Amino acid sequence: MGWLTRLRDALQPPVRIADADWDALLASSALFARLRDADRDALRASTALFLARKSFSAAGGHVLEPAHALAIAALASLSVLHLGRDALAGWHEVIVYPGEFRVRREHHDEHSGVVTEGDDVLIGEAWERGPLILSWADVATDLAHPFDGFNVVAHEMAHKLDLLDGAMNGVPALPRSIARREWIDAMQAGFDRLERAVARGRDTFIDPYATESAEEYFAVVSELHFSDPAGLARAEPAVAALLARYYDGG
Repeated sequence: MGWLTRLRDALQPPVRIADADWDALLASSALFARLRDADRDALRASTALFLARKSFSAAGGHVLEPAHALAIAALASLSVLHLGRDALAGWHEVIVYPGEFRVRREHHDEHSGVVTEGDDVLIGEAWERGPLILSWADVATDLAHPFDGFNVVAHEMAHKLDLLDGAMNGVPALPRSIARREWIDAMQAGFDRLERAVARGRDTFIDPYATESAEEYFAVVSELHFSDPAGLARAEPAVAALLARYYDGG
């Protein structure tokens, strides 16, 4: 049914973004100042399409302002700016909490077989064919401090991209310019180096949370691609170069 989704989206007119609202967004974060004029124009067009295709709702008592939706749409569109419109396929909703939110989980211990329930405290989550869920407080912090190594929207959008081929495994649907084996080799090598460093108790530039799984590694380094690419290039040059080719078409 992918063709039907693409047809429907193609017929969906983009939302008109007022000049004053767009200018206010660009002025709100130094993240957008780094963009070339052509990319800034493309981002506006992509953001307008995102707002047309995705529904926004608030949860946890959050008051969702139009400026919040515009900022989230722009940050999400930045992740797919050079990946094509199909990169946004397969899901339709954004849910925004005021801050951290709790999710009830079942945890299965592989060794004992014991299943326990507990609450995870999250700032973002991406469901397969389901909503993108975000903490507005953390989105706002990322806009105010865009180069500190964190970007919750980029992190969760990486999960959405990872899911496009039907499996969350750290390997998104790749452009023809990147071979699947090349991607897996570079990412696995980076993951293994980080895992060894964490096991030895070393301080690492990449958040140790990335060692949770291949998909979390992809999401964490994606955050760094947008928020501290120079730092990522120093820590993992091969991974940084691969992500630049993937996200930027380089």
